[in-house]
Amino acid sequence: MLFAHDTEEALAAAVELVNSAVEPDTLLDAAQLDEFFVRHGYTGSHTGDAAELAAVRTLRAPLRRLLTSDRDATVEAINEILATHRALPQLVRHGDVDYHIHAVPPDAPLAVRIAVETAMAMIDLVREGELSRLAICADETCDGIVLDLSRNRSRRYCSTACGNRNAVAAYRARRK
Repeated sequence: MLFAHDTEEALAAAVELVNSAVEPDTLLDAAQLDEFFVRHGYTGSHTGDAAELAAVRTLRAPLRRLLTSDRDATVEAINEILATHRALPQLVRHGDVDYHIHAVPPDAPLAVRIAVETAMAMIDLVREGELSRLAICADETCDGIVLDLSRNRSRRYCSTACGNRNAVAAYRARRK
């Protein structure tokens, strides 16, 4: 493990959320938001209504900028998110998860919790000089973001579909 569990989970959730805007959109209704909430182990308030869905969908563009900016712009965005939401980092423990950091109360809106948890995770990447763990998909037809937490930094594609599409294209090119 490179980073703490909560850092890796927050980054994975942010990348999935941002990539949900890449065609085809995969965050269109409350059921998809419910699945996202459960898949990424969020706790606290979750209304599942249209307003919450809209707020979470609205996060995709600013989070994309946060995840793809240079170091100084990333730090500026982190600080803005934390100040805007008056984040106060605290160690908490719940369910089967040992102590980890939450910076907003559990009754804060889901979109706020996602933004702040992403900002907190990005702090670890900045401090460790690991922003290169985030990249744009190597598939020329895709704008997805890649989170590479592998030891050898070998991940190039945002999804298996992009990787397979490029492997098939390379195979066909070699066969010609």
